[in-house]
Amino acid sequence: MKKRHKVYLKLNVISLVFIAISFISVTLAWFAYSGLASVSTEVGVKAWYIELSKDNQTVSNDIVISLDDIYPGMNTVNEKVKISNLGDSDASVNYSLVSARILGALKDDYIVDGTNIKSDYVEDVLSHNYPFHLNISLSKNYILSKGEESYFEVSISWPLDSDNDSLDSYWGSEAYKFQKSEEEKHSLDANYQIRPSIKVVISVTAEQYMDDPSSSDPRFNKGDIVLYDIINNKKCSTLSDTFISTYVIDNNNKLGDETVTLLPNPIGNYLSGSYSDYNSLYNQTIASWNVNTRPLVVDDLLNIVSKDVMSSLLIRNNISDQIIGNLNYNTRISTELNLATSYNGYYNYSNSSFNYLSSNTCFWTNTNYNDTKAFASKRIDLDNSKIYGEDKQEQCNIIPIILASKVNLEND
Repeated sequence: MKKRHKVYLKLNVISLVFIAISFISVTLAWFAYSGLASVSTEVGVKAWYIELSKDNQTVSNDIVISLDDIYPGMNTVNEKVKISNLGDSDASVNYSLVSARILGALKDDYIVDGTNIKSDYVEDVLSHNYPFHLNISLSKNYILSKGEESYFEVSISWPLDSDNDSLDSYWGSEAYKFQKSEEEKHSLDANYQIRPSIKVVISVTAEQYMDDPSSSDPRFNKGDIVLYDIINNKKCSTLSDTFISTYVIDNNNKLGDETVTLLPNPIGNYLSGSYSDYNSLYNQTIASWNVNTRPLVVDDLLNIVSKDVMSSLLIRNNISDQIIGNLNYNTRISTELNLATSYNGYYNYSNSSFNYLSSNTCFWTNTNYNDTKAFASKRIDLDNSKIYGEDKQEQCNIIPIILASKVNLEND
């Protein structure tokens, strides 16, 4: 994907900001991209088509999630929007929270202003701070012209038992009282519009793809296969004992990133041993490798599987299963790990979504679970795998992470 600068208008402005507009009467949503320029600079401005569709129906770029009836044990509500680029210009795609209202209290009404209340904060709150959880995922942060789609997905869930009976009871009661209050207001005034229990406005924006350091690098998508020569430290095109198959595990590798994080195929021949032997086996494995490496840690795996906002679950005994959700904000991942280790829990993920992580043989991460266990991963059955606490005396594979220079990846 290369720069495409073509002059369509001459504008004497410092910056251009175009708001995405949805035409309800047509089948496509029209977006104009934004660009930056100095005074008197000629700026290319081009209209192009992006299509947002749900169940084959076109939707606008402002996606409103409204839920009228929420309660503990409800079926998870899922909304999935396909984003297609039907034009001839490549696009960057992002989303941000605009507002969120939970029931009727002012303290649970969030308006994103970018200063006091930021989008990532509200997203984290909605994902973790209530007994019900709203989680968001975007499969790719770009769409090539007439290329593969990106998918924007939202799920809302309320596990039956969060292991906090008072909190479950409080919010269950609050949800019921809110719904009754709205019905009473409507009964007193037929013109009153009953508000949904939860209303979240999310803006999905599409802009011209720019070749700058903060843009996603379309050459290295999560899950992409990269054949790598671990002796000569470069990309290769065949497989052998030293030409190995690896997978990109960066969630959103950027053009400005100098390296790509690669996980060797978990289905392979590796040194195996107890967790106490991890460091010695790791060093023995990489002794002949002429590549930059580091140990695999549990954060690597959780940051990947948490992007599935339907099937990636925290599972604990006698507590309802819970969608893992957004782990990007501040120290949220540490809090999440405590939820697992405090209850001897584990994380379940779908093999079909993350086939490049699935292995019948367990493999260690270099992360403690507790005094007697360490985090490992292995397949449960045909459909699922888990990230769990394995007894440190068990025999699991050691798989190093490769930090491959992009310069080396560009040269076969």
